[in-house]
Amino acid sequence: MSVFRLVANCPPLDPNSVYCNLLQCSHFAKTSVAAEYDGELVGFISGYIIPERIDTLFIWQVAVDQERRGLGIANKMLQHILQRPQCNRIANIETTITESNQASRSLFKRLADDLNAGMQESRVFDHERHFDGQHDSEYLIRIGPFTSGNAK
Repeated sequence: MSVFRLVANCPPLDPNSVYCNLLQCSHFAKTSVAAEYDGELVGFISGYIIPERIDTLFIWQVAVDQERRGLGIANKMLQHILQRPQCNRIANIETTITESNQASRSLFKRLADDLNAGMQESRVFDHERHFDGQHDSEYLIRIGPFTSGNAK
């Protein structure tokens, strides 16, 4: 429930069901990370290696408690995931971000800079076509290629 509550308190993130969060924490545990402070969950990143492209890590969601933002926690969590043995073949990172989510855009731009890698962007899920006008368009952000082990 703590991941569910954290995400719910981090607009504009889309909340997932508690069941989905449990799957993220169990099935994708090796490519996800939680950050705690004084026993309280203050950050969570869920991700997975794309089965058809084992050199690509997809970051599903990044949540940091509002009081802890601006401290570099999200970047440290991303770097931590990339240092894990499961990610030693990762050469690309992908995520989707809405146009208005400048915090996420800045985070991934900084990550691309840290990895000395290019960053490309393209619309992947359209406001009307995919979301029936109920959600902003999502843009695929692709970082890479980079050399595994470049993470700080």
